Amino acid sequence: MDYAIIKTGGKQYRVREGDFLTVEKLEGDSGDIILFDNVLLTSLKGNVLVGEPLVDGATVKAKIEEQTKGKKVISLRYKNKTRHRVKTGHRQKLTNVIIESISVKKSRSKSNGS
Repeated sequence: MDYAIIKTGGKQYRVREGDFLTVEKLEGDSGDIILFDNVLLTSLKGNVLVGEPLVDGATVKAKIEEQTKGKKVISLRYKNKTRHRVKTGHRQKLTNVIIESISVKKSRSKSNGS
């Protein structure tokens, strides 16, 4: 099966066509198309291309399903004997995407001219 490894939001994801993926917030509205061009590895029809660090001409096309928020995370700082307590919460903004296609454009190989 064809797959690719992409990098977005400081994380790496292994994706296939049709995969549903939740990543950190990306700009765009529902229905917009996004191109991931930070592709680290592709495997198309058994042909594996490993990037150094990125695969030249490789793109992963995805469609934004919705913009959401993650679960609330509570953080608490406490110092004993001083009545010092600080409670904070955080909800990460997330984007749900569906992977539509993985493609690699053939780049011209550079010849040595010898």
